[in-house]
Amino acid sequence: MTPLPSQLPTGEHADLNQFAVSSHRQLFGQVMTGLVFACVAISIVPLASILFMVITNGLGGFSPSIFTELPPVGQGVSVPAASLQVGGFRNAIVGTLLTCAIGGIISVPFGVLVAIYTVEFGQGNWISQFVRFCTNVLSGVPSIIAGLFAYGIVVLLTGGFSAVAGGAALSVLMLPTIIRTTEEGLKSVPKATRLAAVGVGATNFQTVFQIVLPAALPFVATGVTLAIARAAGETAPLLFTCLFNQYDIKGLWEPTATLSVLIYNFAISPYPNQQKLAWVAALLIVLLILSISIFARIISRRKVY
Repeated sequence: MTPLPSQLPTGEHADLNQFAVSSHRQLFGQVMTGLVFACVAISIVPLASILFMVITNGLGGFSPSIFTELPPVGQGVSVPAASLQVGGFRNAIVGTLLTCAIGGIISVPFGVLVAIYTVEFGQGNWISQFVRFCTNVLSGVPSIIAGLFAYGIVVLLTGGFSAVAGGAALSVLMLPTIIRTTEEGLKSVPKATRLAAVGVGATNFQTVFQIVLPAALPFVATGVTLAIARAAGETAPLLFTCLFNQYDIKGLWEPTATLSVLIYNFAISPYPNQQKLAWVAALLIVLLILSISIFARIISRRKVY
């Protein structure tokens, strides 16, 4: 037991060695520190290997044509070899941005309003607790379940695959992240700010939407960007909702190409050019997610006050 300050020996005869850390504790601390560094190194190895493979295989095919041309079609034995070295995936890039935008339009208002209710208006009641429980469950649901949900709600009711169905599936996956980050942002606003607003005559509605929510906007923006980063790399829900389209999108209710589904289709293709495009698309998704994550970190560094 650590002695109290009044019990510490004083004077020139004080034995300071009794307060020194024993050699066994020092050895234990060094072993645990080494174990932590070893675990960190082991966890970095898969990430580094994935990045190395994606960069080495995809960087060679990275060119402006991937943003301006469509994927190659009709590849076969009779196709000249020169034609197999061209192609891009502008339709998949547009489709990915479109489906993520639709998912954000659906999930952001619902996520923010749910967080406002649980933090500001429904603290401690059973509805808020039930909503938090559902949010935790939803965050652990496999993405393919979200695809099946959107397939049954949108695809079957509308009679076809579409970008809207894909956005609906992605919105289900984006919702838990937005709710959680918005809740943390609202909780970080000091209670004194709310009391001051009420003290000058503001209603609860005015306090929340004119004072508290603007102060928590950095957290909301962080949640939205992180949710988009997750949605951009999803494949399973889009296979059930967007399907794929070899050409440019003609409408929101038509099958739509996305980068993740293009990678899936081209990775199992027997044609080398399509396999190369799959690596390039994988590199582009990694760069997209990395950029969004960096942007989210920059936003999260902003202080509420």
